Amino acid sequence: MSSISTASPLGARDHARAQGGTVVDTMPIVPAAGAPDWPADVATADRLHAETVAGGNYTTVTLARGSVLELTDLEGDACAHLVLVNAAQADERLNVADTVKIQWQAYLGAGSMLLSDRGRVLATVVEDTSGRHDTFAGTSSKAANEARYGDGSPQGGTPAGRELLLLAALKNGLDARDVPPSLSFFQGVRIAGDGTTEFTGSVGAGARVRLRLELPCVVLLANVPHPVDPRAEYVSTPLRLRAWRGAPAGPDAPEATATPEAARAFANTTDYARARGL
Repeated sequence: MSSISTASPLGARDHARAQGGTVVDTMPIVPAAGAPDWPADVATADRLHAETVAGGNYTTVTLARGSVLELTDLEGDACAHLVLVNAAQADERLNVADTVKIQWQAYLGAGSMLLSDRGRVLATVVEDTSGRHDTFAGTSSKAANEARYGDGSPQGGTPAGRELLLLAALKNGLDARDVPPSLSFFQGVRIAGDGTTEFTGSVGAGARVRLRLELPCVVLLANVPHPVDPRAEYVSTPLRLRAWRGAPAGPDAPEATATPEAARAFANTTDYARARGL
């Protein structure tokens, strides 16, 4: 513990400066290149963003077209509730219904497109070691968390995902109308033959998902328990983020040629980006 008194402004200043050499990986690390745990093949000059989102917390980051965003479930009980907004046109956002409908597939994995309602690809899942994700349930709400845990406010002990995503949106000049239904990574849901929801949970610590942004995006992310997690307690563990410079998919990329629907979506995206100099 520091022996510096904080009873005066000068003492408080000296105490704050004494923390300057401390690396705290629970908020964005600046410069990002100095953070630990980067993939070995990511050059120092390409490192864009590094932080760890604590359980029950949120973050937001804006990344350029082509950037790669890696999410890692460090302890096995993270749940990344994600919304993407086109940074060049804020009225274009992730549309989970179209993401499912256009791909004829409700279960996300490597090669999946995350689509907007304009038929464009906001991001592509390029790597997935989890396989436990959800496009059905969205995130938790204040009312539901109050009924279940007694509190759902952002500043409380059991914050709800919807409220945290709204805080992330507000930091980007957005508001509630700009926060559509989210999808979630690392806690799985399957639909049984009789139509009931089955929570499949996590595969455990260390699972990783990498997203490649096909358009510049504002990323809104809340790390809170999945709304259909059957556990009575509020369980949410840290989620690590690393983002680095990359390149968007070209016309011959496997994801862009996998299906007729993918070819059309990537063509729409490429033409839109080219026309706007993105």
